[in-house]
Amino acid sequence: MTQAIEQAIQSKKVVEFMYSGHIRVVEPHVLGVKDGVTQLLGYQIGGRSSSGRIPEWRRFDIQKISGLSVRNDPFPGPRPYPSGQHSSWDRQIAIVL
Repeated sequence: MTQAIEQAIQSKKVVEFMYSGHIRVVEPHVLGVKDGVTQLLGYQIGGRSSSGRIPEWRRFDIQKISGLSVRNDPFPGPRPYPSGQHSSWDRQIAIVL
């Protein structure tokens, strides 16, 4: 799954997956490791969430993602972060440029 996410980040393609009982449609921005957990930082643009806030920045634990597919929908590239910076990582695996 991490390989598919890396490819989606490199090609700037939207991903879709199930997470916490909801379908998520996400622009993947960073695949990395934080506190020993591999996570995806993405900008959720569709689907559903328990908070109801979409669009919204979210971190997703990779081991909790199921049914991941890379869609043909491109996204233009990095979006501005509210703080102006990426959130911290122990190690970045892939980042959208």
